[in-house]
Amino acid sequence: MNLSNTLDEIKGLDVEERIRLVEAIWDSIASEPGRPELTDAQRQELERRLAAHEASPEDVVPWEEVKADAIARIRK
Repeated sequence: MNLSNTLDEIKGLDVEERIRLVEAIWDSIASEPGRPELTDAQRQELERRLAAHEASPEDVVPWEEVKADAIARIRK
């Protein structure tokens, strides 16, 4: 695979198509067996976020809303 050509093709996609592509790539990585090793900093950040969520579980934004906001910002 020629990464440069692939990236050029990806740049030709509209924003929504690129987001769907990123989601599909992430899903394919997540479905692989095993887990990637986390650094200490990553583990600490995950623990901090989990603690914040447990302290205020109602303080969330649905993914659909986050995604729609991101797409709207890109289109401005």
